[in-house]
Amino acid sequence: MGLFRVIIAIVFPPLAVIDKGCGPLLLTFLLTLIGWVPGVIAAILFCTQDD
Repeated sequence: MGLFRVIIAIVFPPLAVIDKGCGPLLLTFLLTLIGWVPGVIAAILFCTQDD
């Protein structure tokens, strides 16, 4: 996971997982709506998963 993706995951989490598919994008978006911290945690977790 690159530095740019980490910065994007902190600033706007759904944008960081846009290439992971519809499921992670929707989940991260919903968690970001509920609260910023859960969205950031989900984005970092999805970005660090092996494909």
